[in-house]
Amino acid sequence: MAALVTALVLLFFLAGYHFYARYVGRRIFGDDDPDFVTPAHTLQDGHDFVPTKRPILFGHHFTSIAGAAPIIGPCVAAYWGWLPALLWVVLGTVFMGAVHDYGALVISVRENGRSVADIAAKVISPRVRLMFLCFIMVLSWLVLAVFAMAISGLFITIPTSVLPVNISIVVAVIVGWLLYKRGVGALVPSLVALVVLYLFVWLGTKVPLSLADVGMDRGQANLTWILALFVYSAVASLLPVWLLLQPRDYVNSHQLVVGLGLLFVGLFVAHPDFDAPAIRMSGENDPGGAPSMFPFLFVTIACGAISGFHGLVASGTTSKQLDKLEDARPIGYGSMLGEGALALASTMAAVAGIGLVGFCALPGQGQVADLSWAVYYDSWAHASNNKAAAFVLGGAAFLQELGFTPVLAQTLMAVLVISFAATSLDTATRIERFIVAEIGDALKIKALTNPYVATTIAVIPAILLSTLRVADADGTVREAGWALWPVFGASNQMIASLTLLVLALYFWQRKRPVALLVIPMIFVMAVTMFSLVLHLLEFWAAENWLLLGLTLVLTSLILWMAGESVALFLGRMRGRDQSGQE
Repeated sequence: MAALVTALVLLFFLAGYHFYARYVGRRIFGDDDPDFVTPAHTLQDGHDFVPTKRPILFGHHFTSIAGAAPIIGPCVAAYWGWLPALLWVVLGTVFMGAVHDYGALVISVRENGRSVADIAAKVISPRVRLMFLCFIMVLSWLVLAVFAMAISGLFITIPTSVLPVNISIVVAVIVGWLLYKRGVGALVPSLVALVVLYLFVWLGTKVPLSLADVGMDRGQANLTWILALFVYSAVASLLPVWLLLQPRDYVNSHQLVVGLGLLFVGLFVAHPDFDAPAIRMSGENDPGGAPSMFPFLFVTIACGAISGFHGLVASGTTSKQLDKLEDARPIGYGSMLGEGALALASTMAAVAGIGLVGFCALPGQGQVADLSWAVYYDSWAHASNNKAAAFVLGGAAFLQELGFTPVLAQTLMAVLVISFAATSLDTATRIERFIVAEIGDALKIKALTNPYVATTIAVIPAILLSTLRVADADGTVREAGWALWPVFGASNQMIASLTLLVLALYFWQRKRPVALLVIPMIFVMAVTMFSLVLHLLEFWAAENWLLLGLTLVLTSLILWMAGESVALFLGRMRGRDQSGQE
């Protein structure tokens, strides 16, 4: 049953690309202009603006947007059963998330590679631009912190993943040098890089690298990895995009696509039944303690259906590398379908693969003799604390159906999670540098436009969020980034709704039909506002003033931006009516 449902979803994704994306592109975005010259050519500087071939840029964009969130979110949301999670991943991806990403890329390219926040100043007001930038800056710090903590945790838990993940940096630099300095064609370096990366996955099982071997406890190891990750991401964000960021994303994309393909083949070979119920109803199989399915399912899955972070990537780095406007559909819409496929794989690992696991060890639950969905999701606390473990365990069970050993299967699954997160980490740092520089430009603070100053401001708060410990909503003391995770999903999707708002106003002003932008914008904004209000009440009741204050600030910024946008729309509608009467 699970294999049949998976096949139907993949076919639906394919149909969405060939029919819905083409319709939206021609009817709304106007991407069928062969004479349009992209900013990668008009502003080419060899550093940020670099015309890039479609396959290479697809690899950069796909791996940058597909971080840890579309893996963690569906794993947690599987608590409510397989059907709600699956429906939101499928419908959200095709009709909302992919359209959002595609549109953000198109308008940024049409506006000389400017960010969505910068374009908001043009279509709404300069005040909205500044508020949008501040909102994005806070969200990006949280993204950086969460991804760094996820990577660090997996490095510590699965030390066999350390070598294969880090060798990709060396491979990427070599590939970048061959492609851009030696003029070598992409095919041979790509194939060699893919073989090398998978060879090192196997070598990683033979040479695990654990900081415990040099006398570090878990806390010291966690701090060391987090600092190392942010040093790497800071350096990567300052280097020319062709040297490390772009080629690493490119070579990793091949590894990740092959890994996803193996997962789906393993799923089809295993042909498992769903181990989870379709919907977890209140009653005997619901232990309580979980938030309500509506609206929290939507913000928990977050990036697996629609993500504001994707718009930041599209308008932050990808638009500056787009070779032709016609490449926007396969890169913008197509990459989001790839992320939807990742969220689908994560969901299936959690609701079907988990029943194939057998013996394992789970954080907070200890040794489990016979793992099942009912055991893994026996409480909301376990579901939310175990995070991506369901993907690693369930996905490894699928790979074992193909003859992988348990150690090799779990290592490959951990490498997939870390690689998705790591390629988003360095891109997010680069985007945060751009955002800080834009804020400096808006406030006339020249120092903030300095790349080194902007990068420092990008990483220091993220390091603090990754290392400082605070109480979350239920009183549990944990890293600030994990404590803020419930706010991340809502804030991320709120940025998506605001991006859809900017898109709607932008194309409405150009006499384009915008209903297919306005409908998802209203839905996502309503759901996320509802969840933020519930979070405010929860944090107030728990007297958690840190989370309450941050959520209140974010909610206020959202209401202000939405209010200015509505006022602008109504004012221009009145202007149209008056001109029509004249």
